[in-house]
Amino acid sequence: MSDVELVLRSTRVITPEGTRAASVAVSGGTITAVLPYDADVPSAAHLEDLGDHVLLPGLVDTHVHVNDPGRTEWEGFWTATRAAAAGGITTLVDMPLNSLPPTTTVENLRTKKEVAADKAHVDVGFWGGALPDNVKDLRPLHEAGVFGFKAFLSPSGVDEFPHLDQDRLAQSLAEITSFGGLLIVHAEDPHHLDAAPRHSGPKYADFLASRPRDAEDTAIAQLIAQAKRLRARVHILHLSSSDALPMIAAAKAEGVRVTVETCPHYLTLTAEEVPDGASEFKCCPPIRESANQDLLWQALADGTIDCVVTDHSPSTADLKTDDFATAWGGISGLQLSLPAVWTQARRRGHGLEDVVEWMSARTAALVGLGQKGAIEAGRDADFAVLAPDETFTVDPAALQHRNRVTAYAGRTLYGVVKSTWLRGERIAAGGEFAEPSGQLLTRPS
Repeated sequence: MSDVELVLRSTRVITPEGTRAASVAVSGGTITAVLPYDADVPSAAHLEDLGDHVLLPGLVDTHVHVNDPGRTEWEGFWTATRAAAAGGITTLVDMPLNSLPPTTTVENLRTKKEVAADKAHVDVGFWGGALPDNVKDLRPLHEAGVFGFKAFLSPSGVDEFPHLDQDRLAQSLAEITSFGGLLIVHAEDPHHLDAAPRHSGPKYADFLASRPRDAEDTAIAQLIAQAKRLRARVHILHLSSSDALPMIAAAKAEGVRVTVETCPHYLTLTAEEVPDGASEFKCCPPIRESANQDLLWQALADGTIDCVVTDHSPSTADLKTDDFATAWGGISGLQLSLPAVWTQARRRGHGLEDVVEWMSARTAALVGLGQKGAIEAGRDADFAVLAPDETFTVDPAALQHRNRVTAYAGRTLYGVVKSTWLRGERIAAGGEFAEPSGQLLTRPS
């Protein structure tokens, strides 16, 4: 204990063994011990007494569109990572598209890292992209440290990131499997989308009909078949269709290497409550009905769905028009993901331990960040301090996102993040932020 620099003490510390009163000792940015609550504090150490506020591991969000460089008017590393810190997120992994250039070559990855290096308030990793014409770039990107590869099975919404047809999917997946990589997939089938009704205008029901469940279900079935054939490791992004859950559960039981995420907006917002013209609620795949949401929660509880991530995908306000057909599809939720999920989880009988499992432990495991995701000796001293029973009403003006457009505006949520800590240093508290100290992460070898 002689080298301990910091002790965080709380009556409620969430550890892998459960929640208990404890004192967490930190040295050199690493947790050195989880001690009894009343353990002696070395004279040279700083004691941070958190009272009854909950100390939980910093969240790990593996699905964030930072859009930097190239579309920094939409977002950027400075604003996105401040929003993450304000929401108790200490690690994020940036998606390869919506930035210019996209992260589809080693050179483009280098460009992105140069932009991010001095702007990151939290730790940042990077996904690579799998395009129809960059199979040759996949292994070099893997060796350069990306955490895996993002692919679309339907148009992505930006011309510089085209989708994979089934033949190109097979080629990319075979290459990625040859070096033990991970493919993460936006799974909507383009043929079902093309066959769906097309309407312009403000009615959310028309937009919902244009992104049917069977588009997701068919694409997921095709992906599972490819993963099974190639013995590949795949991850299904932002699942919204509960109809796909039985086939996912069956694939897992059969040993197919498939994992699944969903998002706070699918777990907390419903199609029935989306006002016409309110395209801040538009995302792809879409927010579906309340009965569908109930089944997503059941799948989280039984492990069919592995984790919860934001899919933070912002744009400028002018792109969020009242025409659902043409408005940009993406929900800004980075700062609000923890309270949004916690508000609904507590109503459904889940505890904060469950939320930590879905939003920190399993997301860290997905990308192999063994030093993240838990409060135990040897892990990074990344923490969020939460007042779980306090409420607040979402005011867009209080958000750190560059464009303060949010589907959560005016909602009252449980869970106020009091402070966020990165490697034993307080990086956010009470609306104040330390200078950027985040590190750029690479995939563990």
